[in-house]
Amino acid sequence: MGGVGLVTAVVAAEWDKYTNQPLSNEPIVVGAEWAKYINQPQTVRELTLEYETVTVDETGQIIKRFRKQAKFFKEDLGNGIVLEMVSIPGGSFKMGSPAEEKGRDSSESPQHDVNVPAFFMGRFEVTQEQYQQVMGRNPSNFQGAKRPVEQVSWNDAIAFCNKLSQKTGRRYRLPSEAEWEYACRAGTKTPFYFGETITTELANYDGTSSYPAEPKGKYRGQTTEVGSFPPNAFGLYDMHGNVWEWCQDTYHTSYEGAPKDGSTWIDNDNHYHDNHVLRGGSWGNNPRDCRSAYRSYNYLDNGNIGFRVACGGSARTK
Repeated sequence: MGGVGLVTAVVAAEWDKYTNQPLSNEPIVVGAEWAKYINQPQTVRELTLEYETVTVDETGQIIKRFRKQAKFFKEDLGNGIVLEMVSIPGGSFKMGSPAEEKGRDSSESPQHDVNVPAFFMGRFEVTQEQYQQVMGRNPSNFQGAKRPVEQVSWNDAIAFCNKLSQKTGRRYRLPSEAEWEYACRAGTKTPFYFGETITTELANYDGTSSYPAEPKGKYRGQTTEVGSFPPNAFGLYDMHGNVWEWCQDTYHTSYEGAPKDGSTWIDNDNHYHDNHVLRGGSWGNNPRDCRSAYRSYNYLDNGNIGFRVACGGSARTK
């Protein structure tokens, strides 16, 4: 059939008949599993993405270049605006940072094994034109159709996912924190998906600081258009820098008791229950804060953040 097995989601009240969960907290179910609920599978056209990714040494010099391919599909949002969703293969990884990683924080411990089922993730951070098309407004400070939307609260990001789900018939959501780090690393164990460091030729961050030994670089002082720098091995762009990205999870000060199946970790009894996880760093952060393992958080109604969307998988709330 040429599809990827992604199927139509039942939205709003129809979904609640099966899950008794609010729209914002449940992902789409894929393939045969969904057939238990409806007998109308809908495939999407499977496309192949080709790209080049690079690896650097500790001084930021590119030492390897790789040609890669990934499967993806396009979601038509109207007016010629599309959302590209990349297939992320399932697998296991060590979440968090090892004790010897420079600049690590205690919240990145204990490092632990997580098994993440396959899912789809936005090739790019949600852009301003995509947000405008779905939500009818553009709150961003740094205006530009192809720049990532920012000034978005967690509640705003959830509202976008819900509207997008209703518009497309597919179940869109924020990624879980485990899914985000797994997708960012794309099989790497180094501080960055480029290797031991990054440079401002490879990502948008505050290059007046260095990590650990690369030359200091640029400070652009603003966002850049999505896709301006090389992607990781999964074909995802701007996972380091540009804008902070919301995850679904509430923030926890460590990984003690964290789920090991890639699911969303929500704890309403947690002191930080009104704060949700941020990942990836931004144009205004030093490189330490852009590491694959780095974690931050913000109050759910604060609005100076960006995000990317996910669908499929099994990142149900724990």
